Amino acid sequence: MTDSDTVSELDLALVHALQIRPRAAWSDLAPLLGATAVTLARRWERLTRQGLAWLSAVPGRTFARTRCSAFVLLRCAPAARERLAARVAELTEAVTVELTAPGTADLLLDVLTPDPAALHRFLTEELAALPDVTGVECLHATSLYADGTRWRLGSLDAAQLTALDRAGAGAPGAGAAPPLDGLDRELLRALAEDGRLPLAELAQRTATSAATVRRRLHRLTATDVIAFRCDMAPALTGLPVAVTFRGRAPVRDVNALHRTLATLPECRLVAAVTGPANILATYWLRDIGAVQHRETTLGARLPSLEITDRILAHRTVKRMGHLLAPDGHRVATQPIEPW
Repeated sequence: MTDSDTVSELDLALVHALQIRPRAAWSDLAPLLGATAVTLARRWERLTRQGLAWLSAVPGRTFARTRCSAFVLLRCAPAARERLAARVAELTEAVTVELTAPGTADLLLDVLTPDPAALHRFLTEELAALPDVTGVECLHATSLYADGTRWRLGSLDAAQLTALDRAGAGAPGAGAAPPLDGLDRELLRALAEDGRLPLAELAQRTATSAATVRRRLHRLTATDVIAFRCDMAPALTGLPVAVTFRGRAPVRDVNALHRTLATLPECRLVAAVTGPANILATYWLRDIGAVQHRETTLGARLPSLEITDRILAHRTVKRMGHLLAPDGHRVATQPIEPW
């Protein structure tokens, strides 16, 4: 981390606050964080410009129920790993691409498609056709219990958290998810690049009014079509090691197991998946030694869970449509369009 990347306690508190209330006005956050709105806006502009933090729209819980999510493990020749990762990162369906320690796989992908047929086409016509690919394994996500939208940095105190929760409370959403039209898709495309775009700018981009944009956003968020997610580089999290555990548990225990898996503070993802290893869980940790410690903890607390594999990420090339440098800073964006 360079001097220009140095982050303060206020920066960390700001990012945590935006994880909870991603589109809150700076003037609303200012009294909670003990800074002026101008200061917060300036801090956020710096964090995003340097690729230390970014905020974007991602599929909400409705996507998991109505569309198709999968985790794909790719194999390739050792010399082709970097080249293949760069090529796969160009594919919009592969929303996250990780280069892993050689073992079970060389690349681990998060893949989002509108339906199973689209996933099949992606696997057989896009991935399998790439010249460097020597093996493809697909794990369909049958339930998604925790993901990056619910992970928290842990920089705010209890009083600040209570105030943020109270200020952001609203009426729960109701009704089925609406069908998406052209305007919805334009809004989603813009927000996947920058989740804090003001209503006026969104209206200008979509040739409509700010009032219409406000109504559409409320409908899309209230029905869980989209959620907003604040991501950041390891320089902010202090958790540079990502490990994905594959595990096997009796079907009767899966729904209960996820509660313990997701409550550990480093947990980024918990999913039930197809295949003989029916649990997938990702953790962000402080160092390599913590991998064994986390696995030991899981074994002690969840005796019915058998860890079958540990997939260590050497680096993340792409995370939910954002392209990352080797140190985890965001360098570009390829907005996801899974809707």
